Amino acid sequence: MNNRITIILAAGTAAAALLVAQAQAQDLELREIVVTPNRTPLEKSKVGSKVEKVDREKIEEQAKPTLNDYLVNEPGVAATISGGPGQESTLSIRGAPKRYIKTLFNGIDIADPTPPNVQTNYHYLLANNLDSIEILKGSQSTLYGSDAIAGVVGISTLGDIPIGVQHLLHGEFGTRTSVRGGYGLRAAGERGKVSVNLNGYYTDGISAADSRNGNSETDPYRNVTFDAAGEYRINDTISVFGALLYTDWRVAFDDGFPVTDSLTAVNTGRQLAGRMGFNADLMDGRFRNTFSVQAFDVSRRIDGTAFSNGQYDGTRWKADYQGAFDANEWLTFMFGADYERTSIVVPSNSASFGLGGLWFDALVSPVENLTLTLGARQSWHSAFGSNTTWRATGSYEFPSATRLHASIGTGFRAPSLDELYGPFGSNPNLQPEHSLSFDVGVEQRLGDRLVADLTYFHIDIDNLIGYSGGSYNQIPGTARKRGVEASLSWAANSWLDLGAFYTYTSAVSQTGARLPRVPANVVGLSVTAKPWERWTLTADARVALDTVDAGAPIDDYVLVNAKVAYQVNDNAEVYLRGENLLDQKYQTVSGYGMPGLGVFAGFRAKFGP
Repeated sequence: MNNRITIILAAGTAAAALLVAQAQAQDLELREIVVTPNRTPLEKSKVGSKVEKVDREKIEEQAKPTLNDYLVNEPGVAATISGGPGQESTLSIRGAPKRYIKTLFNGIDIADPTPPNVQTNYHYLLANNLDSIEILKGSQSTLYGSDAIAGVVGISTLGDIPIGVQHLLHGEFGTRTSVRGGYGLRAAGERGKVSVNLNGYYTDGISAADSRNGNSETDPYRNVTFDAAGEYRINDTISVFGALLYTDWRVAFDDGFPVTDSLTAVNTGRQLAGRMGFNADLMDGRFRNTFSVQAFDVSRRIDGTAFSNGQYDGTRWKADYQGAFDANEWLTFMFGADYERTSIVVPSNSASFGLGGLWFDALVSPVENLTLTLGARQSWHSAFGSNTTWRATGSYEFPSATRLHASIGTGFRAPSLDELYGPFGSNPNLQPEHSLSFDVGVEQRLGDRLVADLTYFHIDIDNLIGYSGGSYNQIPGTARKRGVEASLSWAANSWLDLGAFYTYTSAVSQTGARLPRVPANVVGLSVTAKPWERWTLTADARVALDTVDAGAPIDDYVLVNAKVAYQVNDNAEVYLRGENLLDQKYQTVSGYGMPGLGVFAGFRAKFGP
């Protein structure tokens, strides 16, 4: 594949769409609200940090099975999978892997503390009945503490719900004996609302060891997930809220060097997480307070391999306070405190640590269309002591609907329990990794039918923790991630929406070597069309170019997915969905195969208002 030609064609397509839209765009007032950039609802057009949002409408239109399926179709995000569904995956934002990404599910930190690096098991997160996904980019430790060096992924199941009771049903079956289904309950009254979901997924999968090397046994995957979230306003001052997540999984996998079929390797586990708290709105709503506690418990087991067999258990509990005070119409002070305790019990080892922090953030709008933030956090860790981070952002929209946005901040990643106290080469004297990141961009709107954005980003990570000389140590040098994100979304008319993005990423280690599994160039295209009454067509394509792994190039690939849906009535649809329609034989991790062409038939139904 000629990388240069592909990029030029993609850029030309986006430019042509922009020129046409300039002639045809009409004004459509609609302001999108996001939460993660400032831990409070704010119009996306006023946010200085770069944030992407996937809403419920898009999730339902595409009906893809997993969270990763949506994340990888956003600028600056890449994911690798060691085989088919349920296999180990590595998410990266702007070239920084998932140990640098904070992930919150209805406000719950769901990172697993038992691996060598604390990280979220994205491959076990199902997407059915999610309300929204937000991807906040850049170092965000001021608001979110440790691990938020590359950004934050915020997942919500509780959005706007009409008054009454809704029942949601979903079912799908298809290639590789894949079956998934779910039930959802949505209920709302004058004072409260609740969302409850039960989802299941099973597939025979593929051989995680690439079948092109003569491997043929399949690696089945099974997942059952339950989640619930709700809030209730007791009076004009006090409201309460709660959330729960339970996931149970079993997946067979392949391993070895080189990767070979395994008839015995299996990963089983479950994770349980919950959060509850209350809001107190004082002084006629000018002084808002949120108090919450949360807990996370994971228990997983690996069997049938030549190494790493055994039971892995981890827990985390956290107490959190957040306050916001409106000093006047243009100045809001936000502040908070949090403390968490994390523990693990793994083969040959058990350990725990505590981490607390105090933070503040000022949200300032001194003149019309200008929004600024400035904040800082002081953290304390039971192993390495104190740490300070800060952030600043700015957004200014000109009367021409041209918006400038920028952010700069620092972040940190606390050493994991395995790095500090594990059985193999631990080092209790480790210090946190530190980052400095910034981005600057320009967004152009034509009404709200067309939005184009171009952003440059830069992340430096110092004091890296690596394994050398038989133990974990601080590695000298700076790992750098830099690049460009470009995106375009265009509501061409009443029945056609088009989207495109391009990401260039240069990600190198402290030695200057390219980081593995991060494509240098990614091009994405999407279309949603409703050409006839009751019919909806959605399609997306993603091109990944110039990737390396294990010191060698990985073949470029083009993935095309599509879905055709027919609305039987106002409350039900049937659909046909296709994955990898070009039947690409490709890898994202060297030695591990990926699924070929897949075809799936499904339905969605809603009963209630």
